[in-house]
Amino acid sequence: MAAEEDRTTTAAPAAPPARTVTRAVAGRLSWGLADQAASSLSNFAVGVYVARSLGLTAFGVFSLAWVTYGVVLSVSRGLATDPLVVRFSGVSEASWRQAVSRSTGTSLGVGMVIGALCVALWPLLGGSVGAAFACLGVVLPGLLLQDAWRYSFFAAGVGRKAFVNDVVWGVALIPAMVVAARAGTVPAFVLAWGGSAAVAGAYGWAQSRIRPRLTGARLWIRDHRDLGYRYLVENTCVSGAGQLRAYGLGAIVGVGAVGVVRGAELLQGPFLAVLMGLTLVTVAEAARMLRQAPHRLGRFCFFLGGGQAVAALLWGCVLLLMPDRAGELVLGDVWPAAKELIVPATLSVAGAGVGTGAAAGLRALGAARLSLRCQIFASVCYVGLGIGGAALGGTVGSAWGAAAASVCGSAAWWLHLRIALREHHRDLSSVK
Repeated sequence: MAAEEDRTTTAAPAAPPARTVTRAVAGRLSWGLADQAASSLSNFAVGVYVARSLGLTAFGVFSLAWVTYGVVLSVSRGLATDPLVVRFSGVSEASWRQAVSRSTGTSLGVGMVIGALCVALWPLLGGSVGAAFACLGVVLPGLLLQDAWRYSFFAAGVGRKAFVNDVVWGVALIPAMVVAARAGTVPAFVLAWGGSAAVAGAYGWAQSRIRPRLTGARLWIRDHRDLGYRYLVENTCVSGAGQLRAYGLGAIVGVGAVGVVRGAELLQGPFLAVLMGLTLVTVAEAARMLRQAPHRLGRFCFFLGGGQAVAALLWGCVLLLMPDRAGELVLGDVWPAAKELIVPATLSVAGAGVGTGAAAGLRALGAARLSLRCQIFASVCYVGLGIGGAALGGTVGSAWGAAAASVCGSAAWWLHLRIALREHHRDLSSVK
């Protein structure tokens, strides 16, 4: 494959009318928001249910499994679905179907390999943590396959199918959570959460009528290695930074502190549904914008990032006004400690929202080298300031450190987007 710099030198086609572009983008973004609302509502319900059922320490163990899944998910997205969204959004159906078969097979293969490693860790970790990781290993293939279908559908512009798939997962969660509550253990909840995702993963196969090809994974990774390897490092920097912060916080303050941070994240759930829903489709939309109206890409990213930051601050104000009775109803015993993190958590999410707009632009431009550099910087800031804050000020200090890291990271994203846009416009001028 050609280097990413060569992919941005093709002369842009004539831009369609702005009103037509805006209407089409708004429609696809709406399905992204609806899909993420369904997904985040399920995740929020799981988090609340587990927090209230197990208590602070056990919820901390569940949260360690949760953040570990986030790292594995980042590996899968970097190798499989991120290249799919960048290179197969808005292409012919035949090209899309072939790409999806290999991409979903890659996600499934990642789940099987890393899942086996998680199971092998059981004797080494021991106790409830080891059992939780073993159960996570069992359900990882289904979790990653379900996520791969979502991105595949959005690459094709049929977000309604992703929405239906997440609704199926949510419906399957209900009886699974009831059974897990009767067992009352962390492994039971991990199996219920991941097993219901496998149901949705199987339904995605029926929706698309595309069979994931494990044998196509090697070819997919080879053909898209110029993006995939860099996105792999970039994504694992994000989730790995979160995991390192969680482990560091647990070691310095205690496992219960991990549960407190997770509780504060749950309070941000409704807004994070919007943020993640937009993130799900913004790269695909930015890639379409680049093909149809490249001069509008910078403005698109600016309004995207600014709008998310404003929305995050407004939601933080709502949380600050929430009475203790309502907080205890949601988080139970986790609420008193979690409410102290509302302000830094809100600033952290707002900073991330600003950076998301620039990150979408860099991905659409295929500037994997620049986005990797930026993500490494942001991740180092997150780990260093998050753990350093924990050492200086405990759980609250860690939250403020993460907020400062989020702001620094967003500044880096926008600086690198300006560089990439300038290079892209210069390349277009040279072609003309």
